[in-house]
Amino acid sequence: MNKIYPSAAKALEGIVKDGQLLGVGGFGLCGIPEVLIDALRDTGAQNLTAISNNAGVDGFGLGKLLETRQVKKMIASYVGENKEFERQYLAGELQLEFTPQGTLAEKLRAGGAGIPAFFTKTGVGTLVAEGKELREFDGETYVMERALVPDVSLVKAAVADKSGNLRFNLTARNFNPAVAMAGKVCIVEVEKIVEVGELAPDDIHLPGIYVHRIVLNASPEKRIEKRTITESTKMKAGV
Repeated sequence: MNKIYPSAAKALEGIVKDGQLLGVGGFGLCGIPEVLIDALRDTGAQNLTAISNNAGVDGFGLGKLLETRQVKKMIASYVGENKEFERQYLAGELQLEFTPQGTLAEKLRAGGAGIPAFFTKTGVGTLVAEGKELREFDGETYVMERALVPDVSLVKAAVADKSGNLRFNLTARNFNPAVAMAGKVCIVEVEKIVEVGELAPDDIHLPGIYVHRIVLNASPEKRIEKRTITESTKMKAGV
């Protein structure tokens, strides 16, 4: 089975539809599937629900889908870097399901493991628990959280072999493996494709059984979300 597609547009062809639940890997702008997000925008798919740790920034990442009004709901843990997100949410144009970061990771992990729901103490007594089942275990109250199973998952990896085995780069791994495992269909964007067998077994972070389609993006932008520069000691001393 050939998993490699000539472009992101071809990789999404026949997969993406209106009204779908989408999982998108990344943390801030680290490890986001930029070319797949661009291709998703170009499909024109509407009324999407996007699961992602955050919503990109204005003009980049998932921020592009907010600008085109293709996302009707975000399931996320942090959205503070996107002014258009804020505007749409405060205007009642965008739905938001705020989820604690650890809970979001576990909801995706559970979805990939076939576990429909789990109990956690996180969020008990807050807005997070409203409308959800509460249960007591050993004298402590827990809230039930449902797993997440996206219709389509879009993820980013550093290297894939032709069978879809993946290796991620350092912290760019973040939510990507969990998003990949949870999706009914997983499409991965990689910087390099190698032959089967070139990746040592211990270097494979996610087995290819979870990956359905692969697209090469050898030169991603890798934008930095916030650049911080430390002043030198001499500058501080006025030398």
